[in-house]
Amino acid sequence: MTTQATLANPTPLGLVTFGLSTLLLSFANAGFYEGGGSPIIAQALVVGGVVQLAAGIMEFVKGNTFGCVVFSSFGGFWISVGLFGILPQLQFAAAPNSGVAGSFMLIWGIYVFLLFLGIYKGGKVLTLVVGSLWILLVVLAIANYTGSAAIVTVGGWIGIVCGGAALYLGCAITLSETNGKPVLPF
Repeated sequence: MTTQATLANPTPLGLVTFGLSTLLLSFANAGFYEGGGSPIIAQALVVGGVVQLAAGIMEFVKGNTFGCVVFSSFGGFWISVGLFGILPQLQFAAAPNSGVAGSFMLIWGIYVFLLFLGIYKGGKVLTLVVGSLWILLVVLAIANYTGSAAIVTVGGWIGIVCGGAALYLGCAITLSETNGKPVLPF
């Protein structure tokens, strides 16, 4: 029988999947390419959604409430983002209007701000991930409410910082645990 002490740490998986999904969408928002279509939707649903949800469930098994809640909820966030792209195409629902899309981002921004209040004195990279995510969600809410492409671009660059920091932190934890000593600072 496997015990908690022998289970792998799911935190890096949650961070890496969040980082990869945030980066891909943020590259589109920053203007690196137009739209992105099916790769962004697939990444949102599978990597950001399903795999991150699995990381949250694994955090539950490990007894980590913060990781369980954050990764599970953001798994749901990414599945929702993916469905925003799919449901209108399948004619199951209309595309979200700017008010609903802005409110979606705003309520997630409020949630992340509350999380930030609890971790801002923690590790520097985790503080950067959560702090930049809070700013990103507020900026994307404003972009949706106003319809401003320039604000979407700003959000894209903030998302690149956020996603890059999450990817880095996930890799730093993985490498440190694999090597039994710190490899990258975090």
